[in-house]
Amino acid sequence: MSARQSEPSKGAAGSGSAPATVVVVHAHPYPRRSRANRVLLAAVKDVPGVAVTSLYDRYPDFAIDVDAEQAALRAARAVVWQSPFYWYGVPALLQHWFEKVLEEGFAHGPGGDALAGKPLLWVTTTGTAWDWYGPEHSFEAFTRPIEQTARFCKMRWEEPIVVHGADTIDDAALAAHAKTYRDRVAALAGEREVA
Repeated sequence: MSARQSEPSKGAAGSGSAPATVVVVHAHPYPRRSRANRVLLAAVKDVPGVAVTSLYDRYPDFAIDVDAEQAALRAARAVVWQSPFYWYGVPALLQHWFEKVLEEGFAHGPGGDALAGKPLLWVTTTGTAWDWYGPEHSFEAFTRPIEQTARFCKMRWEEPIVVHGADTIDDAALAAHAKTYRDRVAALAGEREVA
């Protein structure tokens, strides 16, 4: 039995559970090596109404179940893309997911309104410290292709959460980012947690 069959994402089509309010599409090729991404993901995976699809666990062969992914997105109120920032973009499997799942007639083009108006939150980590990005290397310039992908699908671009220096960030700073992430996802899910 494949990983797709044995471990469907919570809220995905055919999983038997209620549709998720927020779908978190997590794409890290080496999740066990990434302290920052593990902490961030742990902060949101138990928020009521959230379903996490870990792409590299679910699709190690890159054979994406487009129908299941589109069904989960169609049913969701909001979407999160969580990944490290690699070579000025997203990891290969998330890019492949964009190409396969966000197809014409579903996410854009004639009849492609399935994601229109849905909030999209991008959560990313960088290996470089914040101060490396400056006038010559503005991080905002690197976010434009991701933002444009969301806007092309008529989604509502939310202010991203960016964790710089993921390899060296201290525990307190990482915990603060994780709390911000949890609060924002809970708000997108329509849940208000008591502090």
